[in-house]
Amino acid sequence: MKYLKYLLSLLVLLFFLIPVLPLFHSGFFPIHDNTQVQRVFEMTKSLSFGMFPVRWVSDLGFGYGYPIFNFYAPLAYYFGSLFNLSGLDPLLSTKIMMFVGIFISGFSMYFLGKEVWGKMGGAISGLLYTFAPYHAVDIYVRGDVAEFWAYAFIPLVFYSLLKLNKTNKLRYLLLGAFSFSFVVLSHNLTALMVTPFIFIFWLFLSLMNKRSIKKSLFLLTPLVFGLLISAFYWLPALSEMNFTNVISQVGGGADYRDHFVCLNQLWASPWGFGGSVKGCVDGVSFMIGKLHILLSLAGIVLFVFAFILRKKEKEKIFVFLFSLSGLLLTVLLTLDVSKPVWDLIKPMGFFQYPWRFLLLASFFISFIGGSVVYYFDLFAKKKLFTVLFFISLILAVSGFNSKYFFAQTYTNVSSKDFTNSHSLKWVTSNVTNEYMPKGFSKPTSFDQIPNAVSVRQGDVNIISESSTPRKYIVSYESQDGGKIRVPIAYFPFWKAELDGNKFGYSVTSSGISVMLPKGSHTLTLYYSQTLTEILANIISVCGILALIIVIIFRRKAI
Repeated sequence: MKYLKYLLSLLVLLFFLIPVLPLFHSGFFPIHDNTQVQRVFEMTKSLSFGMFPVRWVSDLGFGYGYPIFNFYAPLAYYFGSLFNLSGLDPLLSTKIMMFVGIFISGFSMYFLGKEVWGKMGGAISGLLYTFAPYHAVDIYVRGDVAEFWAYAFIPLVFYSLLKLNKTNKLRYLLLGAFSFSFVVLSHNLTALMVTPFIFIFWLFLSLMNKRSIKKSLFLLTPLVFGLLISAFYWLPALSEMNFTNVISQVGGGADYRDHFVCLNQLWASPWGFGGSVKGCVDGVSFMIGKLHILLSLAGIVLFVFAFILRKKEKEKIFVFLFSLSGLLLTVLLTLDVSKPVWDLIKPMGFFQYPWRFLLLASFFISFIGGSVVYYFDLFAKKKLFTVLFFISLILAVSGFNSKYFFAQTYTNVSSKDFTNSHSLKWVTSNVTNEYMPKGFSKPTSFDQIPNAVSVRQGDVNIISESSTPRKYIVSYESQDGGKIRVPIAYFPFWKAELDGNKFGYSVTSSGISVMLPKGSHTLTLYYSQTLTEILANIISVCGILALIIVIIFRRKAI
């Protein structure tokens, strides 16, 4: 039996690899958000010039630069850039980044499922979570790396709360704090979506065990520390949003009213690589997964039988009912019938697409699916029957759902095809430019993108100029002074110095304008974090230090 367990573990591990196999193909494949390699490259470039945390990139935004990582969750790109910095090319680094984000999800759900349903139940939950159709849509259709990285860490947050509720062991406080911070740093919308469910889970854990107020509040500490650790990102993202045009992404073609899912689409909708449109015929599939649905229904039936026969445990009843309620609610929020809720809760408009809640529906239904093995074993007369049932489920889930994990096609491209000047400053910048200042005059062709300082007035002679993501230096001579325009999109952290002394500038719709005095001088525009960003950094550092202090003092108390 011991060797059988190792064999089954190896079998599950091998099946976990199926969804990542397309990444090993040469070249790359088209996805909706085809900016992943570029983001890894730009993150690496900013890090290599000593910027941390990375907020600004210099090549995107039509070469004017913009603060993408001040607003777009950066964790996956920090990870990808580690490989790029170590010498791997940006394309391979991006594939490794995607591989890890996919792979973590299965093991993350395995630990949560194992805690409630046992090892075999946890393995099935992990497989269902990894092979969820929406997961495949995120990876190979939408290419939403940020979202499927957040997807990977969600089970660990719930797992850490369960374990902390049982044991009060500090390692679960640590795991919960960093897991929650990783969800926030991976994808802010997913964090916003899942947080209410985490609070409800915390509330029911407290009530179920009749915990004192003090112990209940301690159970919340992973979330508090998670928010503190990730404050360097989310605090500036919220407070400095008005300096950009990011609010334009709410409404228009991404108006939630046009993107509700029809009920039949949740069961069966054609697999495609197109987009979401109004109505019931979309270019992309919104299936929950037929096996996922069937296994969850079987789990409900077995759960009821176990309850009637009093083969029950308080914790399992709670988590099952919580997951079932979460599944029903998240499915409901994808449907048109929930429109009054969306209209009432205005911030939900930032989600843009109601079908985003399929991410959480996949989480809940995958967890419920693992219960089938646990309850089957409860009623089975011999362990062998459970093992055979378990193996058949592995083959069924991976065999049936692996057909969704494929790329539309492959193109024979290299890193240079993504990171050359034209790709970064024109192609990619046209795809994603919402982080540029409001009212900025965007170039209408690649030829209009400035590559250097332009003299707008006077007899200014530019002797030399150089730029990095952190600094733009211009040396000049002028008989009477004049005006120049530096190709940098304004954001409050840009400061100016003339010969080392603070100097003023004006903001235009096509760069930063500077009135220069006569003589020979050196103008420096440099990146310096805003007060909000500095305070947010301090909060994150204090959060980590406070977490360490809590762990040290609680260990001494024990």
